[in-house]
Amino acid sequence: MADTLKGVGVSPGVGYGPALRLARSVPEPPEAGHSGDAEAEAARAAEAMERTARELTERGARAGGQAQEVLSAQALMANDPSLADDVARRVREGADAARAVSDAMAVYREMLASAGEYMAARVTDLDDVRDRIVARLMGVPVPGIPESETPFVLVARDLAPADTATLDPAKVLAFVTREGGPTSHSAILARSLGLPAVVAGPGADELADGAMLLVDGSSGEVAADPDPAEAERALARDAARRAAAEQSSGPGRTADGHPVPLLANIGGPKDLPAAVDNGAEGVGLYRTEFLFLDRGDAPGHEEQVAAYRAALEAFGPGAKVVVRTLDAGADKPLAFLPPPGEEPNPALGERGLRMMHRHPEMLSSQLAALAEAARGAPGELSVMAPMVTDAEDAEWFAARAAEAGIERAGVMIEVPAAALRARHLARDAAFFSIGTNDLTQYTCAADREVGGLGRFQDSWQPGVLELVATTARAAESAGRPCGVCGEAAADPLLACVLVGMGVTTLSMGATALPMVRAALARATREQCRLAAGAALEARGPAEARAAARTALPGLAELGL
Repeated sequence: MADTLKGVGVSPGVGYGPALRLARSVPEPPEAGHSGDAEAEAARAAEAMERTARELTERGARAGGQAQEVLSAQALMANDPSLADDVARRVREGADAARAVSDAMAVYREMLASAGEYMAARVTDLDDVRDRIVARLMGVPVPGIPESETPFVLVARDLAPADTATLDPAKVLAFVTREGGPTSHSAILARSLGLPAVVAGPGADELADGAMLLVDGSSGEVAADPDPAEAERALARDAARRAAAEQSSGPGRTADGHPVPLLANIGGPKDLPAAVDNGAEGVGLYRTEFLFLDRGDAPGHEEQVAAYRAALEAFGPGAKVVVRTLDAGADKPLAFLPPPGEEPNPALGERGLRMMHRHPEMLSSQLAALAEAARGAPGELSVMAPMVTDAEDAEWFAARAAEAGIERAGVMIEVPAAALRARHLARDAAFFSIGTNDLTQYTCAADREVGGLGRFQDSWQPGVLELVATTARAAESAGRPCGVCGEAAADPLLACVLVGMGVTTLSMGATALPMVRAALARATREQCRLAAGAALEARGPAEARAAARTALPGLAELGL
């Protein structure tokens, strides 16, 4: 019988192939000092840091979407002026470039690790940046995805964003990590690539290179050296499941014809072709951070207009395009804005709309560009503000949007207080869009990057479902649309439950659209309502899933 480990399945599908471990080893830099030319050695360090930042930025540009945001944040780490000054000081004191970088970043690492769980979760990103710079200075291979002539299952302690963003689905069949959570960067990027993935697997360290692994990205099970016939059956079931999803087409709707527009989450114009190819009916979340990160000044008016207009012209007349205004702060600082001051827990600090209260001119310029992009465009523009907490926030944002000539201004529901008071926010908000990633994080007090808290990062947590249902009821009472744009919408089973709660649109990464469309087509609206009621009565996430599955028998064909 095969040895089986259980982790958290974060990206559905089945992968089967030999294990290959991520190459992360970089030699410890020598303690010996440099040759005596401090100026040349400091220049060498600066060039390696700049080159690393440039490479990360270029990788992000190629990857697009969420990956671009994450890699841009890493590039900012490599280009941090304070870090550069510390490295130069250490070189002047006699350290060689590699030792200076390693020691300077060790200080940063300690600061992050002791700054609360939210920032401690960025240690993996920082370690990756350090290793890339040090490897370049020492003339050894830069760590990353192993080279292989044949496809393989990638195994790692964790994956840095730069690794995940450049995975080649033709070579990497699936991945398994010891760390991570269902809404971690790695999990989100895996779903965007359509790669089966299991994270938070405590036995991942014991998986031997070369062992044949059968990875189920839905159940979270990883079997080592399974019976080949068993593996073939699992692959056949997965192929049938994918074929059934690919046969679904047209607008999203339930089996009895209730319309549920299926929209795409995008991070810029480069994500639009995949959204169109997968049948998106518009955009439910346009992340605008890609325009603002990793640069010394704010994007100009015309640059913004062009980026927004591309989405408004990508779909048919009247297609929804929902743009999220700048969600900066926390792990997405902007180089051209002064930091808000010391924030022991930036996730609870000045980010999103809270930052725009301090920099209203930044919001006004973005809204003006959006209004111009919408003039004469076939798509229907809506804008929404992130990190809205109360009715005062909603009123302030609606007023700013109206001043810019934008009629449809809504709010994201990510903060539990906003969900609980949604009926009051509805007086000013034209619509709600529920960001389940942060809503889950804040409701369960569980940082989305901390693998050990995977049980609490699950959108199936009944407490989170209660807040979603509360928001949807408030929206219905006020005659407002209520969408979901978080990762929960990409779960086909949970998508049906959300519709049963009264959610009116679902937005997700492009690769998830076919399976969600297929799931909805196999469930009536009444079945969705029954599934929602059953999930809300459950004691925990596993029970909620099981109850919903029982209420939705038509989804068994899809392996859900």
